Amino acid sequence: MELTRAQVVGYRVAAQGLLREPASVDDLTVLDIGLQDSAGSAALALDARLPSPPDGASLALAWTLRGAPHLHRGPDLDWLAGALWPLSDADALARLDASASMRKAGIGGLSGFEATVQAMRRVVRAPTGKGAASTAVTGATPPAVHRYCRSCQATHIFEGLFRLASLPAGLELEPGTAPPVLVPRNGAPRTAGPDRDALRRLIRSYLTLLGPATPADVAGYLDARRADLMKVWPDDLEQVSVHGHTAWLPSEAVAAVKRARPPQLTRLLGPFDPYLQARDRDLIVPDRAVQKALWPILGRPGVLFVDGEVVGTWRPKAAKTRLEITVEAFVPLPPPVRRAVDGEAQRVAAVRGARGVNVRLPR
Repeated sequence: MELTRAQVVGYRVAAQGLLREPASVDDLTVLDIGLQDSAGSAALALDARLPSPPDGASLALAWTLRGAPHLHRGPDLDWLAGALWPLSDADALARLDASASMRKAGIGGLSGFEATVQAMRRVVRAPTGKGAASTAVTGATPPAVHRYCRSCQATHIFEGLFRLASLPAGLELEPGTAPPVLVPRNGAPRTAGPDRDALRRLIRSYLTLLGPATPADVAGYLDARRADLMKVWPDDLEQVSVHGHTAWLPSEAVAAVKRARPPQLTRLLGPFDPYLQARDRDLIVPDRAVQKALWPILGRPGVLFVDGEVVGTWRPKAAKTRLEITVEAFVPLPPPVRRAVDGEAQRVAAVRGARGVNVRLPR
C-alpha cells in the first residue's frame, strides 16, 4: 500500500493527540511511549495536546528511553523496566557509555549492566540525591564501570550506565528536584532481564504513534542494536510504502492512516516534543537546511507547527515575571497564524508560570 507524506503527517498528528481532542491526561495515547522531560519539555507536550491547562500529577518521572527523563503512567514503569533491558552483550555495550572500559576489563555488557542494577537496588533504599546515590553505587560496583570526572575531580560510575540501570533497579525520580532525587518505587517488580513481550509492546507503541517506520527508526529511538531488535520484531504488522520507502504499521492503524487528512492547527511545540522525536526526519522536514536548525548538537529550539508543517522556530527568555518568545519564521505568516501564535504563547507562559508574555514575530 502506497501512502503519501500528507497522509502520514495527518495520521501522526491525530494519533498523538495534537488536535487537542483528549479531555484529560488519562486519555493521552502518546504516554504509551512517554514524554521526555528536559527543561520542562513534558509540560509543553501536555499543553500542546490538552484543551485546558495540563495536570501531570498522576504521572511518574524516571530515566527511561535513551537514559533521558520521561513522564510515564506510573504502572507502565513496571513493564518498561523489562522492555528497556539490553537484549545481548553487544546490545548492552552499544548502549552504555562504559563500554570501552568494560571491554578492556573483559566484562560482558549484560553482566556489567546487571551488576549495576543489583548495586543500585541494594544501596538506594530511600529518597537519595543524585550525587549521594552515585557515590554509593560507585562504591558497590567494579572499577570497570567507573570514570574519573575532571569537573568534579572525583571517580564515579559512568553517567549513562547509572541512568539506564535506575529503572530496572526499581527507582524513579522525584519531580521538581534539581539535582534529581532518586526514589524507590513502591511495589516495583524485580527485573532480572529483558522482557521481549514488553519490548514488542513498546515497538508497537512507537509504530502506532510515529509510524509508519522502519526497524532502523525504532532501533534509533530505543538506542538498541537493529540486529537484536529484529529478533523480537512483531509479526502482525502491515508493510506499507511511503514515497518508495518500505515501512511498517500496526494493522489496526491502517484504516486511520488511509483516511488521514492534513490537520488545521497552530502549535508551539517544545524542542523534545514526541512529534519531533521520530527518527525519519526527512519526512518531518524535507529541507535539510531546516533540519540543521531544528536539531543542532546543543540548544534545540521549539518549533512553530502550522497545519502539519514546521514553518519556524521559537525560543523563550524569562524577563522578570513575564516571558519573551522570539519566533523565527521560514515562510511568511498570514494574520490568522500570527493571532494563533499569540494565543499559543499565552498558553506557554501559563505552563512556565509567567504572568504574561511578549511575542516577537517577524514582520
